[in-house]
Amino acid sequence: MKIAILSCFYPFRGGISQFNACLYNELGRKHIVKAFNFSRQYPEFLFPGKTQYVTPDDEAVSIESESLLDTANPFTYIKTLKAIREWEPDLLIVRYWMSYFAPSLGYITRHLKGRCKVISILDNVIPHEPHFFDAPFTKWFLKGSDGCVTLCEAVSHDLLQLQPDAKYTVIQHPLYTHFGAKKDRDAAIRELGLDPARKTLLFFGLIREYKGLDILLEAFRTLPEDYQLIIAGEPYGSFDRYQKIIDESGCADRISLTLKYIKDSEVSQYFSASDLAVLPYRSATQSGISSVSYHFEVPMVVTDVGGLKETIGGRGTGLVSTSVTPEAVRAEIVKYFADPALKQSCIESIRKEKTRLSWMNFCRQLEDFTEKL
Repeated sequence: MKIAILSCFYPFRGGISQFNACLYNELGRKHIVKAFNFSRQYPEFLFPGKTQYVTPDDEAVSIESESLLDTANPFTYIKTLKAIREWEPDLLIVRYWMSYFAPSLGYITRHLKGRCKVISILDNVIPHEPHFFDAPFTKWFLKGSDGCVTLCEAVSHDLLQLQPDAKYTVIQHPLYTHFGAKKDRDAAIRELGLDPARKTLLFFGLIREYKGLDILLEAFRTLPEDYQLIIAGEPYGSFDRYQKIIDESGCADRISLTLKYIKDSEVSQYFSASDLAVLPYRSATQSGISSVSYHFEVPMVVTDVGGLKETIGGRGTGLVSTSVTPEAVRAEIVKYFADPALKQSCIESIRKEKTRLSWMNFCRQLEDFTEKL
C-alpha cells in the first residue's frame, strides 16, 4: 500500500513531529510511505515558544520529506494537493490537533477524499485553550475524512459531539522508545545537583496554563523537607507567575528548574532521576508525557481530566487525584510514597503496558481500521 502522511516532520521539533517519525518508520516496514511536510507550520508571531525548529545540538529523528504546505499561504494548499495527488497514494494520513490547521489540511483532505482513503489522527478535537471558531472549523475539516483515529475515549466523545455519524476507532498513544535506556537513579540525581535521599517529583514538558504547574507548586510547598521537585521544559509565555510562587514558597532550594526545550538525549536524565511524574492538568486528552513515563517505568499522579483517568488510573500505572486542586494532588503524592507495594504494583502495570503499546500494534490496528472503511 502507498501511504502519504501529511503533517510536521523534521526539522520541526516536539511531540507531534516525534510521533510522526515513529509512525513513518513503523509503517515503512510493510508499505511504501512518503512524508509531506510543512514549509511553515505557524507564522512566528503565533508561536508561543522560542523556536519551532530543531537546533544544531538536537538529536531529532531526521525523516526525508517534501516540505510544501505553508498554513498561512493558500497558494501552497493547491501545490501540496497537486503533489499528493500526483504521487497517487492509496491512503492519506493527516494529524489534527488544533483548529488553526483546519483550513489548510481540510482543503487538501476534502479534495482527495474519493481518490484515496483519508484518515485523520485526532490528538484533540477541541483544543486545551479553546476559541469560538474551534467547533465550526473542526466540523468543516472532519468532512474531508473517511475515518478518524483518536488516542483516547475523551477525544472520541468530543468527536461525536461534532460529527455523530463519524467512523472512528480508539488506539491508545504508543510509547516513545527513542530516548535511550534508563540510567542509575542516584547517579542521575547527583548529576542534576539534587539529593538522592529525597523523594523526587517530576514536572516535564512544555509549560502552558492548562498543564497546571501552579497547582503542583502550591501542593509542593506543603510537602515535607524530604521531597524535591524537578521542573524541566520550555515555558510557552511568561514564567513570572510560577517564579513568584517558587520565591514565596519557602522551598525554592528543593526545586530544580531547567527552563528550556529538553532535547532527546537529555530526556533520560530527568526521568531516571525521578520517583514519580506529576501531571496536574486542568484539561487534557491523552498525554505524550505519559508515554515517556511508561518508557522509563516512572509511575504518575494525574488529575481526573480528559483521558488521563482512562489511560493511567484505569490501567493501574498511577494515581488519579479526586479534583484539580493542590490539596487533592498532594494527597495522591503522599499516598504513593506511603505504600511501597503501591509503587511496585504501578511499575508492574507499566511493564504490561509497554508490551501492549508498541508501534507495531498501533500500526496493525490502524491498518485493520483502514481495511474496514
